[in-house]
Amino acid sequence: ARGGDSIAAVGHPRILALRSFGKFYGLAGLRLGFLLGTAPFVRRFKEALGDWPVSADALAAGLAAYPDADWAARTRIRLARDAARLDKLLIACGFSIVGGTNLFRLARAPDAPRRFEALCAEGILTRPFAEAPDWLRFGLPRSRDWRRLEAVLKRLA
Repeated sequence: ARGGDSIAAVGHPRILALRSFGKFYGLAGLRLGFLLGTAPFVRRFKEALGDWPVSADALAAGLAAYPDADWAARTRIRLARDAARLDKLLIACGFSIVGGTNLFRLARAPDAPRRFEALCAEGILTRPFAEAPDWLRFGLPRSRDWRRLEAVLKRLA
């Protein structure tokens, strides 16, 4: 998501905006989020869901990231660039892109189960899908892991 892309600004009494902090700030795996809406509607939602525990580490990361708008903007730009880079690499290695976000890419290959096993053997974890066996989900690699990912994917192509 980009800043300003929230329906919360509409202010309708029956609209809730549920936001994943980790996805918005490019902090994959961070379990932190928030819900915006009118007080009566939020109260009903909370009654239905119950408490949603948040770890101290997630709170600390959120408190550090939230006020740093420059870092968030730079991170969103980097994630978009890295997602495009991963798309290009996957396509060059015989995958087609099914979808994804700027945190992960969903790719299709007829031999995805074989590639999944081979990637696992190399210590590269992807997510397979039982309901779509020709799909694999790739998270964005860290800066230092791009070369290794590229080498392994090209070898498996």
